Amino acid sequence: MNDFTKWGPSTLGIRAAEPRTGEMEHSAALHLTSSFVYTSAAEAAAVFAGEKKGNVYSRFTNPTVHAFEERLAAMEGGDACVATASGMSAILSMCMALLKAGDHIIASRTLFGATINLFNNVLGKFGIDTTFVDPSDLNAWGAALRPSTKLFFVETPNNPLTEIADIRALADIAHGAGAILCVDNCFLSPVLQQPLKLGADLVVHSATKYLDGQGRCMGGAVVGDAQRVGKEVFGFMRTAGPSMSPFNAWVFLKGLETLGLRMRAHCESALALAQWLEAQKGIRRVFHPGLASHPHHELAKRQHLRLSPGGITGFGGIVSFEVEGGREAAWKVIDSVQMLSITANLGDTRTTITHPATTTHGRISAEARKLAGITEGLVRVAVGLENVEDIINDLSGGL
Repeated sequence: MNDFTKWGPSTLGIRAAEPRTGEMEHSAALHLTSSFVYTSAAEAAAVFAGEKKGNVYSRFTNPTVHAFEERLAAMEGGDACVATASGMSAILSMCMALLKAGDHIIASRTLFGATINLFNNVLGKFGIDTTFVDPSDLNAWGAALRPSTKLFFVETPNNPLTEIADIRALADIAHGAGAILCVDNCFLSPVLQQPLKLGADLVVHSATKYLDGQGRCMGGAVVGDAQRVGKEVFGFMRTAGPSMSPFNAWVFLKGLETLGLRMRAHCESALALAQWLEAQKGIRRVFHPGLASHPHHELAKRQHLRLSPGGITGFGGIVSFEVEGGREAAWKVIDSVQMLSITANLGDTRTTITHPATTTHGRISAEARKLAGITEGLVRVAVGLENVEDIINDLSGGL
């Protein structure tokens, strides 16, 4: 048995949980089956009852999905992982498994728009209340505490302004109040940030993004301890069925194998683009944690992992910038591109560009967007793997 604790995240993405059937294949096998057969009725009863290890039904036990879960758990430093159909279903599964009517969530006010709607419009219907606070204001998190507070939830870096929250400090506040901290690690992946090692209790992912890396499949995951994730979240997923398909899990397994190399390239190009944007006229502000002008630059340097031993810190592949002239000017920049893809997805080999106020955050209220700092002039670029010079040239026309 290999000791995963001795390996780095890139090695884990390739070597952790290498499943092999009797054929001893070198690459992970794809198990496209809904059910599994047994040698006897007694064996079937034992497996269904959990008395004997085995697969029951691919809604909640599939060898390919399990391999992805085991590998991602190793990369994040968690004891258990539950894979789901999408990133949003991962957050929903976590909340439905661990919360009940009357419980209270404190969340960053700068979250993905669908997450805000989930907390307000879905969980709210079931008596779970959410208070949104400034992610970097630790006093605000403490002031929002109630006796019923059970969960802290934060994206860091957040979408789309790349603000950084102090994970260790938030974990201390949450644990002091008897709550747990869940971190959405979608923007960095376990290659660049490992929240569990900083004190967080749970990590959620949209595997659709960097874990896949090519914009092919939908998927999500919850990583954490054996009780909360391995039993409670798994129990919800088993019953409710927001499951990851075996084919998608197989694609994600392949994606994890190149994650380290891809994140290095995303980071290097994003920083170069951010530095170029800062020197351009007509831009009010550039948002990227690698810039010295970013208000949380020093925190990011402490909290994010280095791209290689002794190398530069990985600040992620997202760059947002605000142009003068509001929506009209922002749309002009977006409409001018010839190579970049106008789409709201991120974490792709292809660079994407979008207008957050009318896409990713278009369904939240104008007041919520204002509080989050999402202006009409804001443009978000998720830097891909093209030559950064070509990305810059494509953007330069609209600027």
